[in-house]
Formats: sequence, structure tokens, C-alpha cells
Amino acid sequence: MAPCSSFYPSRFTFHVSRLTFLLLFLATISAPAAIPRVEHVLVIGCDGFGSLAFTPSNTPVLHQLMRGGAYTLRARGVMPTSSSPNWASMIMGAGPEQHGVTSNDWEPNRHPIDPVATDGAGIFPTIFGAVRRQMPQAPVGIVHEWDGFARLVEPGVATILRHEVDADKTVETAAAFIRERKPLLTVVHLDLVDHAGHASGWLTPAYAQAVERADALVATLLAAIDGAGMRSRTIVMISADHGGVGKSHGGLTKAEIEIPWIIAGPGVKRGHVIDIPVSTLDTAPTILFALGMHAPAVWVGRPVLDAFAGH
Repeated sequence: MAPCSSFYPSRFTFHVSRLTFLLLFLATISAPAAIPRVEHVLVIGCDGFGSLAFTPSNTPVLHQLMRGGAYTLRARGVMPTSSSPNWASMIMGAGPEQHGVTSNDWEPNRHPIDPVATDGAGIFPTIFGAVRRQMPQAPVGIVHEWDGFARLVEPGVATILRHEVDADKTVETAAAFIRERKPLLTVVHLDLVDHAGHASGWLTPAYAQAVERADALVATLLAAIDGAGMRSRTIVMISADHGGVGKSHGGLTKAEIEIPWIIAGPGVKRGHVIDIPVSTLDTAPTILFALGMHAPAVWVGRPVLDAFAGH
């Protein structure tokens, strides 16, 4: 008796099954999965805070985060080692040759090089726009001490986009927003260390004092996420735009281009020194990876997977 065809799939069915499996497999590897329990990200960017700027004695809070997370003190910014190109690269996941922010003179409607792609108001896609598209209702906050930060962000993508007059007020506003809204993403920009570098010189006693104050302000922000009951579900990241030499920056020295890059929270390795090259371009992709979101296709940076357990 011939075998019943219903028990023996045809070659066509077999190929369709294999194709279906392949498509499901490709979909699985292309879709990022959120790190378990990550519901919030707090990014603290400290202007002018080069990797030579702190020691265990003058930054106990940052070193506590390092012991509880993953870090490198040899991450690199981009050239030129100026604020606008580097903050843009951090939030845009790409370098000046892509986003077009080549100096502090850059403006959305006045620049020598157009971005290779735009996402509103002529601006290269930022992490804020990426989050807003994928989670339209999520609270997103940006509180910045340097008034030039806001022009780097697409209009309307942040729940709050606020400039404050000094570091204390910046942290006060950000901490209140964290406690009241329990935001998905908060970015806080502090400028006091850069001010001290320009006024007194990098690595001078006045500069070290500003670093100590910045460390204490980080503690205030950590207390805010503790008070909001968010700590166990929050990724905290600390980085900078550049360092400095003498009373300036913008040059081609390691003291200017090397920056700290610290990450701590659920899913992050503890006490781990990241042993692969890290660029400021990698910051935004790492945040989206932790949140399980897709990065814009035009981004160049990559998630720093070495920071996470299981990688």
C-alpha cells in the first residue's frame, strides 16, 4: 500500500517550513531585546571632565558606580575636541562627518556641512527622537547647564527641555522631574567643571574642587532615583565631551580626547573594566540597546556589549 500523503509533507511544504523558520530566526536576531528590568535611563554628562580629572579620593560617588558597574577611562570623544561636536556625537550616535556639527558655531540653519540625514528641523536623528518615535508617551527629560545644548535636539521630542543658570539648579530641576515623572530617559548636562578649567586651568586645585562638586551632584541625582523607587530598574551612565590642557581644549592631545565612560544598573557587569575601544558615538546606541529599541539606520556607533552580563 502506498504511504498516505498526509503523513509525508511535500517538498514544497518542507521548503516553506524551512523558509518560515529562517524568517523567524532573522526577525529574532534583528529585533533588540531589552535588558531585563531596565525601565529608565539616567545619563549625566559633565562638560570638560577628561579622564585625568578624578581619583578615588575626590570622586567617591563615581568610583562607587565604577565598582558596581562597567567602565573605561580611555573612551574617546571626536575631533575637534569642542563641546558641540562631542555632545552631538553622544546623542546622535555618529560623528561630525555624518551629523555635520563641526564646531561650536554650528546652528541648525547655518553650517558648512549638511547632515547626511535629518529628523526634523534639519537636525541629524538623536536618541530623543528615536525614543519618541518608539514610545510616544514616554516621559523624556533634558536639563542642561550649557545653553548651547538645546539647539542640538529636534524640537518637540522632549517632555521638558530646560536650561538652568548653574549646576545646582540644573540638578535640582532634573531631580524634581525624576521624582515626579519617573521618566524613561533623563539627560543632565553639567558645565561647572569646564568653567573651572577655562577659568583656572585643567587639573588645578580649583578644577579639582569643581570635580568634587560634580561628584556630589551625581549623588543628588542618584538619591532622586532612589526616592522615586527606580534604582533597581535604572541604567545610570556618566560621561563627558572632552578634557583640556592649560585653560583650553580643542586640540589633538589625549588629555583632551580621552573621557570617562561609566555604566551601572540592571544587566551590567559589576566592577568590570571595559577592554574594547569605546567612542562617545557608542553612548546613544548603548542606551537604546538597554531599552530594547531600534537605533536609526544612519547611526554609526554600536552598543558597548562588553559592558553587559552574558556578552
